[in-house]
Amino acid sequence: MSRREFVSPEGLRLDGRRPDELRKLQARMDLFSRADGSAYVEMGNTKVVAAVYGPREVRRASMAKHDRAVVRAEFGMATFATGERKKSSKGDKRSAEVSQMLVATFEPVILTELFPRSQIDIFVHVLQADGGNVAAAINAATLALIDAGIPLKDFVVACSAGHIDGANVLDLNYLEDSSGGGPELLLAMLPTEATLSLVKINDRIPLDVYDALVSLAMKGAALIHEVLVAKVKEHAHQQAASLGTIV
Repeated sequence: MSRREFVSPEGLRLDGRRPDELRKLQARMDLFSRADGSAYVEMGNTKVVAAVYGPREVRRASMAKHDRAVVRAEFGMATFATGERKKSSKGDKRSAEVSQMLVATFEPVILTELFPRSQIDIFVHVLQADGGNVAAAINAATLALIDAGIPLKDFVVACSAGHIDGANVLDLNYLEDSSGGGPELLLAMLPTEATLSLVKINDRIPLDVYDALVSLAMKGAALIHEVLVAKVKEHAHQQAASLGTIV
């Protein structure tokens, strides 16, 4: 397949989306009764679950911090997440890198100073991978933290953007991500003040292309934020109804 086929002359991508169009986004909260908070996020065909435990007592005293909570994260992919048979990703280099990325992204946003000498654990697992895995993981972790009642400075919302066939495209799927057709940028932001909490790009690019990709990814993140806010409100309404506090 020619790389030029990823964006048609009519400006459509292989899945029918326009360059600045997101994949369909779906989310659920409160999946697991044994977790303090949990969530499920679908971005296109990428499916991710997240679970949060804590704040709880630090398991190893040497890890405890007297003035704030310790944030830990673990990222993994199911053996059946892709079309290729492979061993579980838990413990591999890429999973360790994403786990550290999750800690670096969420630690400054969680009000850890409210929970000294405790720990908050975030577990994220990719059930099906079709591009944008880390963005989906961040979005699922945000909902799981909110479900757990962990106080946050703001939502953390993530989206990707890439430069393929001379076009800037939003929310890449697996075919676009793996095409080798151009650089991809991952961005996470705090939407209330449009503050960036994470920016990663996999290649060197001209400054004007970089700025355009950041702007496009921020636009996508703002749209995702609207969906996540609606989901949180819906979930809160359902909880209130189940408790009989609303008619």
